[in-house]
Amino acid sequence: MVVMFAQAFGGAALPSLFLDPTNPLREPLGMLGITLAALLFVYLIRRFLDRRPWSSLGWQKPWHILPGVLAGALPILAAQGLSLAMGATWMPVDASMVLTALPLGVVMLLLNQAFPEELLWRGHVFDSLSQRLSTRTVLIITSAGFGSLHIFSQGSGSTVVEKLVYALMATGIGFAAGAARVRSGGVWMAVGVHLGFHLASRSVPVKPVNVSVLYVLITIGLAVAGAVLLRGQGVIKARAGDRVTV
Repeated sequence: MVVMFAQAFGGAALPSLFLDPTNPLREPLGMLGITLAALLFVYLIRRFLDRRPWSSLGWQKPWHILPGVLAGALPILAAQGLSLAMGATWMPVDASMVLTALPLGVVMLLLNQAFPEELLWRGHVFDSLSQRLSTRTVLIITSAGFGSLHIFSQGSGSTVVEKLVYALMATGIGFAAGAARVRSGGVWMAVGVHLGFHLASRSVPVKPVNVSVLYVLITIGLAVAGAVLLRGQGVIKARAGDRVTV
């Protein structure tokens, strides 16, 4: 958790020391800094503290990011569709602007959140804990830990209920991404799940009647997506005490 905050704030801080707030390069360089800080911190921890090989993070199949995006986006789109059926407002947008900004948005979301956060949680932490604990236990720990951090997120809402439900939704993201890690044996599909979540959330302009209800619907969808990814992996139906390897 300390590393996650350090990479988020430390990595983004360096460009702000040298670039004016109006400089268009400040934000993208800050996001690049977050990814570079995550790579550095995870490498140092694995090299000098955990002594785990870099290859065990599962870099072999980067194309797994594509099915991961699909798995992360579908629950959001389904929840937003249900929200519209329940009276949510569809906010009009300029489709041409969305399509123009989409490629840059994908890169920025990847560098700012999806890759650095999944490198740490479903990459290093998942791999490290899997040496001592069952896969089911690792899924619970990484999902709950990831979700609890989002109580303090800027997007967590203004009321206590909204903050708690937002953290529950983040736990759902962690579970779906962890299931993708189990399914694929590497970090890339988990990165895709995280990226797909943010792309779908930001691409469909829906204003729900009650944001907490939308968060609950998204959480349910992410739980279903995670369960589908875990099907046949021997995790959900494993007996207590069984160790399931990735």
